[in-house]
Amino acid sequence: MPRVDLYKNVHMGQRARLFGLAVELGAACAAKPGALADLAERCLAMVQELREHADHEDTYIHPLLRERAPEAADALDAEHVRLDAVLATLGHRARTLPTVHAEALPAAQRDLYLALNELIGAYLAHLHAEETVVMPALWERCTDDELGAVFDAFRASRTHEDGVADLRRMLPFLPPGTRAAIVRAVLDGSPAEQADRILDAVSATLGPGQRTRLCEDLAGSRAQ
Repeated sequence: MPRVDLYKNVHMGQRARLFGLAVELGAACAAKPGALADLAERCLAMVQELREHADHEDTYIHPLLRERAPEAADALDAEHVRLDAVLATLGHRARTLPTVHAEALPAAQRDLYLALNELIGAYLAHLHAEETVVMPALWERCTDDELGAVFDAFRASRTHEDGVADLRRMLPFLPPGTRAAIVRAVLDGSPAEQADRILDAVSATLGPGQRTRLCEDLAGSRAQ
């Protein structure tokens, strides 16, 4: 049976959305009113999200990691310091872009694009370290009950709206079986009368084929 993984699913969603944002920013028309300003806002939202994600790791994962694998905790602390610098650069570029005159927008677009890709390069290395160094260290030194308790504590800290937002960021980029298992767990932990509303909310970012497959998988799990 697979071990509890604190990183894999959320990281898959982060990678996909960072890649998609970079593609959109690179292809955007600087002459289209508001196009770059909208993308700059999305870059700022991503900066905020990744900072909050790091805070969540510091709060819920690092205490256990510090206790059981202090050398891995030290490496992760250094990673977070390094990421702070590139997040600050991207945030600065995104905040200043709307103040740029029209003739300077192509250059500002390029600067923002480069800053976003600098973040992506640094962040991919960070995710790789968490998935190939930190998580194996936790598997070696912790039980699945202990790792599950980390998930439980994090979920308990989130409002219903936060939880739905977390799922919508992640679900479109997961394999069908993993997606269905996560949604089934959410539905099983929610009042029956709210099931349809919750399903609509968490699957709102799925494509038509993904949503159809999710409904089929959920129906199949109920029939078993």
